[in-house]
Amino acid sequence: MDLNVVTKALLESDEGFNVTQSDESLIITNDVGINAVLVVQGSQIIVESLLFQADAVADQAALDDYILKTHKLVPLTAVGKSEVEGQFYYSAFGALSSESKVESVVLEVEELFRNVAELLEGYSEFLIK
Repeated sequence: MDLNVVTKALLESDEGFNVTQSDESLIITNDVGINAVLVVQGSQIIVESLLFQADAVADQAALDDYILKTHKLVPLTAVGKSEVEGQFYYSAFGALSSESKVESVVLEVEELFRNVAELLEGYSEFLIK
């Protein structure tokens, strides 16, 4: 998958994305300042957005249980934990084949951002106030 083609398609979408290429990845920001990173890794394209630090969660076991019970409510998006510079974060991500059409990649990114907004709202009750 050519990242220049993906960048062009994202910039031409109606979503108002800001896209920056960094080495072998794209940093995508939506119109409300939420960031996602798109990386092509072999036969997969991964698009990931960090939601919040795991340390910001009052009861991680309760949130993890809630995520497992409700994950089907956010189509095309999975939730997991990612380690970044020694800190764990809850993250939302989507994956598709590197052979996918560029339109499918744009759809994945758009859906991820929609789902991130829903996830942040839905998980807010689990965060330390």
